[in-house]
Amino acid sequence: MNFDQFSLDARLLTSIQNIGYTEPTPIQQQAIPVVLNGGDVLGLAQTGTGKTAAFLLPILHRLLTTGTLRRTRTLILAPTRELAEQIHQACVELCKQTKIRSATVYGGVGKGPQIAALQRGVEIIIACPGRLLDLMSEGHVNLTAVEVLVLDEADRMCDMGFLPDIRRIIQRIPTERQTLFFSATMPSDIRVLADNILRNPVTVQVDLIAPAKTVSHALYPVASDQKRSLLFAILEQLSAGRVLIFTRTKHRAQQLARELSKRGYSTAPLQGNMSQNQRQRALDGFRSGHFDVLVATDIAARGIDVAEITHVINYDIPDTVDAYTHRIGRTGRAAQTGDAYTLAVPDDMLMVRDIERALGAPVERRCLEGFDYQGFAPEEQFKTAAPKPANARRAPQHAPTPARPSQPPHKRHRHAAR
Repeated sequence: MNFDQFSLDARLLTSIQNIGYTEPTPIQQQAIPVVLNGGDVLGLAQTGTGKTAAFLLPILHRLLTTGTLRRTRTLILAPTRELAEQIHQACVELCKQTKIRSATVYGGVGKGPQIAALQRGVEIIIACPGRLLDLMSEGHVNLTAVEVLVLDEADRMCDMGFLPDIRRIIQRIPTERQTLFFSATMPSDIRVLADNILRNPVTVQVDLIAPAKTVSHALYPVASDQKRSLLFAILEQLSAGRVLIFTRTKHRAQQLARELSKRGYSTAPLQGNMSQNQRQRALDGFRSGHFDVLVATDIAARGIDVAEITHVINYDIPDTVDAYTHRIGRTGRAAQTGDAYTLAVPDDMLMVRDIERALGAPVERRCLEGFDYQGFAPEEQFKTAAPKPANARRAPQHAPTPARPSQPPHKRHRHAAR
C-alpha cells in the first residue's frame, strides 16, 4: 500500500517521495479518503501517528485542484507555538512543488513579520487562538473565505483554557465548511465542542489514549533526595541516543539543564519563560543533534517532532495519564523503538497505578546496578500488584546499555567546542 492509491495531485506525490514517506500510517489510510471526499472527521489518535499529514495532504490537494490561490481558505488551530511551527514546517515540505503559502500566527514574538506574511497572501493560516484573535480584532486577518477548519490537539487547547477563544473564532468563519477535529482524548467539554461544530463526522481512531506499542516502559523507584543522583547515573550508562527529560516546573527544567551542562552534557532547557527565539533555538539544536539532551516542561510534550529521540525520562512523574502518554509519545515515533523511564518516589504510587491501568499491564520495576541507594530499598517500593496478562507486550529485559570507558556521547559537543 502506498500514497498512489489516494490519487493525489502529482506535485504532492513528488514531495511525498522526496520527503521519504513510503506507506501511509493507519490514521492516514482512514482519514485521507474521507477528507478528500469533503466529509467532516473526528480523529482520535495519539501524537506520533502521522495525523499531520493525514489532514494536510487532502487539504493541499483541494487547494491545488479547486478554487483560487492567495486568499485564506484553510485555518488550522493548534495549542502551542511549537506545534504550530511543526505543522507549518510539514506544510512547507509538502508544498515545495507548488505555489501554496502558509503562515504561522502565535504570541511571544513580534506581530510585524506575521502581519507582513498575511498581507502577502496565504492559503493556510496555522495559529494559536490568542494571537489570532488579536490580529482579527486589528483587521489583519480575513477568514471569510475559509473552507476548511482544523482543530489539532483539541484536548490540549481545552486544558490550556482556549475553549472560549475557539468558540469566538468559529463564530467568525463560514458555517458552510469542512471541519477536521483531532484529539488524543475526549473529555466531556471537548465532546460537546465536537458535537457542536461537526456535521455527520466520520470517526477515525488509532490507539486512543494508549501509548505507542513501540515504546518500552520502566519504573525506577527512588527516594526524593536521590532523584538527581540517579538521573546522572542513568545518563552515564546510556551508550548512545538523544534524551528528552521532563520536569514538572520551569525552574527545575532550567536548573537541571544547567547542572547537566556543567557535567559536560550537550544540554538545553525548554520551558515557558523562555522567549520564542530561545525556544526555537533549543528545538532546532535538539533536532539537528547539536544538543543530545533536552530538559523540558510539558509545554514541549506535543510540539517536539524529532524521530531520533531514543529515551524519554520522566524526572518528575506527570500529573495525569494523558500527560504521560503525550510525554512518552516523543519517542518510539515513525515505527521506531524507544524507552520511557520514570523516576518515582513513594508519593507517586497513585499515579503509577493509573498509568499501569492505561497501559493494561504493570510497568517493570528496575534498580540501577551499582547505584548507592543509601538505605532506601527500591525493590520494596511499588511492588507489582498483579501478574502481567498473558497477551501483554513483554517488558524489556535489558538495563540501559553500559557506556564504554570513555565519556558518554552526550558529552561530545562540549569537548569538540574547545
